[in-house]
Amino acid sequence: MSKNKLAKFEEMKTFEHVVQAPYNAVGHNDFHLKGEWAIRFFKNENPIVLELGCGKGEYTVELGGRFQEKNFIGVDIKGARLWKGAKIALQKELKNVAFLRTNIEIIDQFFGPGEVEEIWLTFPDPQMKKSRKRLTSTFFFNKYKSFLKKSGTIHLKTDSNFQFNYTRELAHKNNFEILAETDNLYESEMQDETLQIKTFYEKQWLSRGINIKYLAFQLNDAELEEPEIAIERDEYRSFGRSAREMNE
Repeated sequence: MSKNKLAKFEEMKTFEHVVQAPYNAVGHNDFHLKGEWAIRFFKNENPIVLELGCGKGEYTVELGGRFQEKNFIGVDIKGARLWKGAKIALQKELKNVAFLRTNIEIIDQFFGPGEVEEIWLTFPDPQMKKSRKRLTSTFFFNKYKSFLKKSGTIHLKTDSNFQFNYTRELAHKNNFEILAETDNLYESEMQDETLQIKTFYEKQWLSRGINIKYLAFQLNDAELEEPEIAIERDEYRSFGRSAREMNE
């Protein structure tokens, strides 16, 4: 690990709005704040919104600044990435923004039934080879169902045709309530102050002429099934994702 990353990790230990609890620290145990994040951590009763796989936390920070009546938690396992968003939130004195460094595979150990109002999935890795690793797979949806409110919304914003088409097929197969759907967000009429937030990588995709896709939906109580059709893979993916490591 580079000296720069080590310095970021050390500084994050001093951030009161950052919780570090990866799997090797939590194991199979429920986290002590489960079901009580609003009262015990944020010291209020406001709704909680998660950004899963938040990277540098750009969406978490922007949402927190625009919607003071809600609490926002960015979740990622990459500490050096989280440091950037955590630092900005601290500088902006955003009391409604926090970051959780953990493995999303155990996210259900951190939040209780009905505790989360919304989930944002902003440009997740589409994991084209392993469906179980996709943040919009039935594996993860079953985890989200354990803590998302009955009327809670999941937002997917992605550059990936594969991710968008896979999630859309899964949503339709399982009769999710689709709230919004477009394969070209910035040519649609559904832009608002939330959807206009652009991350560093989103700007990269747009500069390459890649459309941004958006899907918003609500889960149901039915047993979930994976789509059975073949989804065409993204041809540009290997080049685009490799650029991430150059900007960490």
